[in-house]
Amino acid sequence: MKEQPAKRIDIVRVKLVKESSVLYRNRRISSPSDAYELGKEFMEDLDREHFVVVSLNTKNEPTCINTCHIGNINSSIVSVREVFKTAILSNSTSIMCFHNHPSGDPEPSREDVEVTKRLREAGKIIGIDLLDHLIIGDGRYISLKEKGYLS
Repeated sequence: MKEQPAKRIDIVRVKLVKESSVLYRNRRISSPSDAYELGKEFMEDLDREHFVVVSLNTKNEPTCINTCHIGNINSSIVSVREVFKTAILSNSTSIMCFHNHPSGDPEPSREDVEVTKRLREAGKIIGIDLLDHLIIGDGRYISLKEKGYLS
């Protein structure tokens, strides 16, 4: 038998890269309205759906914000792996997810509810809690936790 040549294996390092930062005066998220105050700054006037993940520490203080998906006018494909990637790399204990509805109506779709359930289950497996998923519309929001989808 002919001997196969050796395979080269890359030696790598994974790290987060800070692009910018914002000041969050509340310091801690203790309610859906606190989360909305943070999320609306990034999401209210967007013309396409954006799915944003906020990673939190043990005191529910936001440590980083990542836009992990940008969709079109009425949908965004959400990958569970991409949602948790930043949370894992930043040693977060929990996350909050936000996405906008460019139509202005924050009422959750069936797909929104299904994504939330998948994220909750994946978070349980890897030890990162999904605290809430907020849908942001024109000057208002809906918390999927308050609607009972995270109980």
